[in-house]
Amino acid sequence: MTIRFSTRVALAAAALAMLGCTGGCLFVDGVEMRSISVAEYRDKMAGAWIGQSVGVAYGWPTEFKRSGELFDWDALPIWKPELVNETFNQDDLYVEMTFINTLDTRGIDVGVREAGIDFANSRYRLWCANANARDNLRRGIAAPSSSHPKNHPSTDDIDYQIEADFSGILVPGMPWRAVKFGEQFGRIMNYGDGLYAGQFVGALYSIAYFETDRVKTVEAALRCIPAESRYAKMVRDMLAWYAADPKDWRKAWKLAVDAYGRDKGPNMGKVSYSAIDVKINGAMVLLGYLWGDGDIEKTMKISTCGGYDSDCNPSTALGILGVQIGAKAFGEQYVGKLDHSKKWEFTDYTYDGLLAVCEKLTRQLVVAEGGKIKGSGADERFLVPVRDVEVGPLLDSFKPGPGGDERLTAEEAASIRYIPCKKWGGQSEEKK
Repeated sequence: MTIRFSTRVALAAAALAMLGCTGGCLFVDGVEMRSISVAEYRDKMAGAWIGQSVGVAYGWPTEFKRSGELFDWDALPIWKPELVNETFNQDDLYVEMTFINTLDTRGIDVGVREAGIDFANSRYRLWCANANARDNLRRGIAAPSSSHPKNHPSTDDIDYQIEADFSGILVPGMPWRAVKFGEQFGRIMNYGDGLYAGQFVGALYSIAYFETDRVKTVEAALRCIPAESRYAKMVRDMLAWYAADPKDWRKAWKLAVDAYGRDKGPNMGKVSYSAIDVKINGAMVLLGYLWGDGDIEKTMKISTCGGYDSDCNPSTALGILGVQIGAKAFGEQYVGKLDHSKKWEFTDYTYDGLLAVCEKLTRQLVVAEGGKIKGSGADERFLVPVRDVEVGPLLDSFKPGPGGDERLTAEEAASIRYIPCKKWGGQSEEKK
């Protein structure tokens, strides 16, 4: 009797589930795999982008208006469906488009040096670590030296944390690849905790495709960054505070602020200013994600209410949740007014175009990482291998390791069309 592959996958997954294997696990040619239908992947991948867009649009009016004090819950913004289109003007999203375009045009194994050149040729407005790194590149400092502390004054700024979402969205169930993306892209602008923050966020997204338990998702992502880093300590603290009291998020907020949100505190990183440190903002992401009970509105409101970079934080928290609940969970009140013809600032991507290129890249990455694509039409599935993440050596922005001396060749420098910006948030000017 011939059994279709899709039927064999379903039977194998059911049998293994009885033995305690979760997340759609099965064995193919002796390799442990997780299975997800392409249809489900599409819903979860779209949910990630919708979650980010809704979160950033909701929190944007509050950005940096509270640092070390809570917003009044009753005075938080009121969501309106048309607000979703604010996403097209936000650096949380449009920087990701550059990275995705680099992967699409240069290949999924592009080096950080080449990725840095594409970043240097971006035209959108930038601030903090992003702005410092892009100016370094335009001055002839090649990546990853563009982020080395000897050349960069604010390597623990939030920047790669807010734009690492793509790195997990593209690799369902493959967090080790999200970590590698950090080496390809995060090292352009961040170092140490600034890098680990983005690798952690990427891992959260990747893991969320197969894990619905929020605590287990965070615990698994934590294993993807150096345990001795200050960022990892923050994550462990947030998990411990959640376990101690999963209802009182305000108590956890106060603990997080006292530990990580004080200007002269022992955990403050090498930053532009204290409110932009990855650790306190990462804590606000986890505050909403863990204490939000898996609810869209509650998740984004708690992350926003915590203050600091209070548009980036709900964007990340709701993006991760968006993977777990899928795009279908966002009703018309969130997506009904989305402009499908508009492009993100200084990019070529509309919402629908973004989804298409993400799927294209995911297909390449699944195969490249030893997975398989089986079936067709409604039966098509991604099979992704189960693999441990190898964590690299600790980098510390205050005690940096060797490096920092890479310079662009004359040919590379000539390919960069813009001069350093005169100020943060300024528009790029072409070379004369």
